[in-house]
Amino acid sequence: MELLQIGIVIVILLLLVKPVGTYMYHVFSNEPNRTDRIFAGTEKLIYKAIGLKKQESMRWTTYALSFIATNVVLVGISYLLLRLQAILPGNPVGNSNMEASLAFNTVISFMTNTNLQHYSGESGLTYLTQMAFITMMMFTSAASGLSVAAAFMRGLTRRGEGLGNFFQDFIKAIIRIFLPLAFVLTLVLVGLKVPQTLQSTADITTLSGTQQQIAMGPIASLESIKHLGTNGGGYAGANSAHPFENPSPWTNVLEILAMWVMPASLPYTFGLFARNRKQGWIIFSSMMVLFLIFLSITYVSEKTGNPLIQTLGVDASQGSMEGKEVRFGIGQSVLFTTVTTAATTGSVNNMHDTLTPLGGMAALGEMMLNVIFGGKGVGLMNMLMYAILGVFICGLMVGRTPEFMGRKIEGKEMKLIAIAILVHPFLILAPTALAFMSHWGYDAVSNPGYHGLTQVLYEYASSAANNGSGFEGLADNNVFWNVTTGAVMFFGRYVSMIALLAVAASLNAKAPTPVTTGTLRTDNKLFGAILIGVVLLIGALTFLPVIVLGPVAEFLTM
Repeated sequence: MELLQIGIVIVILLLLVKPVGTYMYHVFSNEPNRTDRIFAGTEKLIYKAIGLKKQESMRWTTYALSFIATNVVLVGISYLLLRLQAILPGNPVGNSNMEASLAFNTVISFMTNTNLQHYSGESGLTYLTQMAFITMMMFTSAASGLSVAAAFMRGLTRRGEGLGNFFQDFIKAIIRIFLPLAFVLTLVLVGLKVPQTLQSTADITTLSGTQQQIAMGPIASLESIKHLGTNGGGYAGANSAHPFENPSPWTNVLEILAMWVMPASLPYTFGLFARNRKQGWIIFSSMMVLFLIFLSITYVSEKTGNPLIQTLGVDASQGSMEGKEVRFGIGQSVLFTTVTTAATTGSVNNMHDTLTPLGGMAALGEMMLNVIFGGKGVGLMNMLMYAILGVFICGLMVGRTPEFMGRKIEGKEMKLIAIAILVHPFLILAPTALAFMSHWGYDAVSNPGYHGLTQVLYEYASSAANNGSGFEGLADNNVFWNVTTGAVMFFGRYVSMIALLAVAASLNAKAPTPVTTGTLRTDNKLFGAILIGVVLLIGALTFLPVIVLGPVAEFLTM
């Protein structure tokens, strides 16, 4: 039954890929289409209000600076909101101002589409900051990432037309994609019993006769953009395991599809940009094969359960249910876990710290590879980066100048790609080592030994991949963890995106190379296998030693 549930969700996703991918192409192709009738008038008013008279295509440097400058302004406004929230309206329960290092971490976290939370939403934020900061940042960070992905696709598939206009892409992403979809999903979630209210608390009498106050609020609206934008930050500390955020299997499936559908559809969008749908399907298929590998590892491991518990004579036939909600069971918990770490959403419906060692390893591995669908645009960009690397390696093997999308891959592009590839493991492994070398870092670890290593490694992998989920078990709300994870999130977001924009601009300026019999085709099954092999090889060479020291060693000792 569980496998059937998983299979149905995957089939629904496959049915959505083509229409959603086509819609995103119409939004970002800048070609006249039917959506103009609905949204063009609103967009023109916004362009006029911000002084954007001409939507001219930008150089890659101007596009990147516009992207960064917009993010900087939003960061400044958000930091002030968090530091002054106690004296601002919309604070019915009297929550205090956020501490400086925690505010820094939180602002960077939400601006980079990470949503790592070193605080509990019920007590750490007010209604004003939940809506004016958290929800606003979820829209803008997702729109920023999707805009950069659109520019990257234009650069790879068009010649001499530039990468587009960031402000136009940014506004289109919000007006034509996120706002309408979030509005509809909010209404559906409210219909499925997710609260949407400004009431401060619900006063209830428990079964034991005591009085309890449960935090309420505008939860449904946050949940919708939280998943559609692959953000992941929870209204409550328990995130999507909380019955207000995710009350039933129906809402669970909706949230899985919401965070999965756009990252999964972007390869098809790329195929439309490239005028080669097979190219898009090959990228999608490569991602799906990797996803199914990690899903299988997680499901088998969680279904097998913990052998140490079984030796105690406890019936563990239903699998490892520790840290999981009974209303979801193993199947929907495992699928949620695999999707949220693949799509770098970070939302959780079960406690990842209680996953079996190999289940935790799979979640960790997806963030380390950071190419399996990924967040808003970043996963596609990273997978195309590995596609270019695969073409380069194959070209070296046969003694031919490598080409991708009809453009020669030369030294400049490979240097930029090397930076993008190397910065990710550096941002994970170096801070992990620093945390164990410093008592500020190590004192936060609650589980000494192999599991403690995995906790620290997961925290920085989640930060570098802009995922935001936590293995928990860490006392991470202190200056050391707030500052180091904040820095990792910042560089993990911007270094690779800027480097890949430069790659796209470089290829965009080159003359197309005619296809010959010696040209390596990148739209067939052979290249799909090459792409999967390159991703796994680079990932294994980079992360296998530390994986062995953490989850693998823990598994072998059980």
